[in-house]
Amino acid sequence: MAPGLVSRSLSKVREIVASAAGRNGEPTEKQLERIRRQLRECAESRGGEVSTRLRAGRLADTYLKLDEAGRHAFLRIIALEFGPDPKRVAKAHEAYQAAVGTPRQWDAEALLRAAMRSSRIRILTQFNAIPQGVKFLVDLRADLLRFLEHDKELKSLDRELDARLTAWFDVGFLELARVTWNSPAALLEKIVQYEAVHEIRSWKDLKNRLGSDRRCYAFFHPRMPQEPLIFVEVALLDDLADNVQKLLDENAPAADTERANTAIFYSISATQDGLRGVSFGNFLLKRVVDDLQRDFPRIKTFATLSPIPGLVRWAAKNTKEVLTAFNENDWKRLAAAGIEGPDSPRLAQVLSGDPTWAEDAALARALRDPLLRATAAYLLEAKRDKLPLDSVARFHLGNGARVERLNWLADSSEKGLGQSWGVMVNYLYDPDRIVDNVEAFVDAGSIDAAAGVKRLARR
Repeated sequence: MAPGLVSRSLSKVREIVASAAGRNGEPTEKQLERIRRQLRECAESRGGEVSTRLRAGRLADTYLKLDEAGRHAFLRIIALEFGPDPKRVAKAHEAYQAAVGTPRQWDAEALLRAAMRSSRIRILTQFNAIPQGVKFLVDLRADLLRFLEHDKELKSLDRELDARLTAWFDVGFLELARVTWNSPAALLEKIVQYEAVHEIRSWKDLKNRLGSDRRCYAFFHPRMPQEPLIFVEVALLDDLADNVQKLLDENAPAADTERANTAIFYSISATQDGLRGVSFGNFLLKRVVDDLQRDFPRIKTFATLSPIPGLVRWAAKNTKEVLTAFNENDWKRLAAAGIEGPDSPRLAQVLSGDPTWAEDAALARALRDPLLRATAAYLLEAKRDKLPLDSVARFHLGNGARVERLNWLADSSEKGLGQSWGVMVNYLYDPDRIVDNVEAFVDAGSIDAAAGVKRLARR
């Protein structure tokens, strides 16, 4: 196969999409029939390996040149027209039922499994063989998930693609690598692009995050060597961090790594939307801890400085519950700061995430205690299906961490104030408690928390 046939088209996804952006409306029936013909050729797997790759390459090229409506139609064809043959499944199931308890049972079972295997799997697997084919499938699933929000008939295709990606991205296949200032420029640009927690504002900011007292680790797949799948940024300190602006201060002197006894995971970013549901973040943290313990034997404390992204959204829907965190003394201090009672419009602005209140030092002092109580209640008590409502809390608590400490105005950026009143949380990974915490969390939804946090939640 000509090496540039697919790689060139896949490496220019943005250009192709941009050039197609002007086309509107559903694809024509002629276009759909051409897509069906190409899909049938892939599903039938005719010819040798070279023919298979050529067909898959042409099909990938076709997909990338489609606009949104065309891609949606393309995926609907795969989902609805290339599933298992119902008649073949029924016949194989009838034969299996008749064979149960006889020597023919296991052959009948194999035939039933073969009948259940859809042509969708054959099509998806062929994409895996072309240059940059794994990345193509990851991006295709990102499209699929977006369409799935409004088109539930795509669910069957998503289940099969999710299963394929879960197998291909098993943690045993992934490679852990440290990202440094000397890493390839293209990779550094990806780190800037994919940072999802604390925006990297400049090359100076990035250089600071890769300094002597910092570490950045990423997982890579062998078939996507320049695409970090997930990465974590770490600060090596001598105590728990309580303020992200101080942590990211480009002008602050570097910490002495010889004295470091604490590793703070302050940013974890998953980069590929198409790998949603494929979990390897917990394995990343375990591997990073092992690496840090090898290089820095003095480090005994492993913790996070984490955002609380769902706090203000929850507060907006549960205002009465939030107000139960305010006591008589709080209301007196708030009155002195200009907020007269629970019906104050100014308080409603604060609770909804308006960041301007933080500029008033007296108001910030008056809000500190009640909002920390409300935050503790949110993290420990706000749940859905026995799991924490907050996505970051679910991740760390599900991996065995403890809610160690809440930090007031730890993120004074507009984003931090808007999503959590500037409050951040330290999750502590205590090696002696991780296994017990995971079991209690999985079995009963129990959350391990430091005594101080529990007292806050009890108001």
